[in-house]
Amino acid sequence: MTLLRTQLGNTLRGHRLRQRRTLRDVSGEARVSLGYLSEVERGQKEASSELLASICDALDVELADLLAEVSLEMRLADPAGRPVRPVALAHPGTREDDAAAAAADETGEQAAGAVEAPVAEPALALVGGGQAARSAARARGAVSLAA
Repeated sequence: MTLLRTQLGNTLRGHRLRQRRTLRDVSGEARVSLGYLSEVERGQKEASSELLASICDALDVELADLLAEVSLEMRLADPAGRPVRPVALAHPGTREDDAAAAAADETGEQAAGAVEAPVAEPALALVGGGQAARSAARARGAVSLAA
């Protein structure tokens, strides 16, 4: 089993090396000590969300993209070979994308331009306090733990 901190570090290092940047350069821009950044890249330290955001800013990588990349790599590296179901990942933001997604839901086919990626079925989702949020979460099949 690959640890999250190990995969995060490997992915961050990969981004840094592809940009041909040094630890010193990225650590200075991210305002993180060189030694600490090195430990994060080697998977020896758990980086906080604030630290990850700062490193991502320095690397000009969106934090959400980094986390999605790490998640996919962890799924693909799963030695247990557990089955995962593919999910169409559309690029949101246009009405055409929304219409294509709606059409795909009705026909059961994948939307044009969508990328198929293996994902595990979510078992649990934490939802904020309001009744509307709980109703929306239930409609998506999520379990609410709101008090």
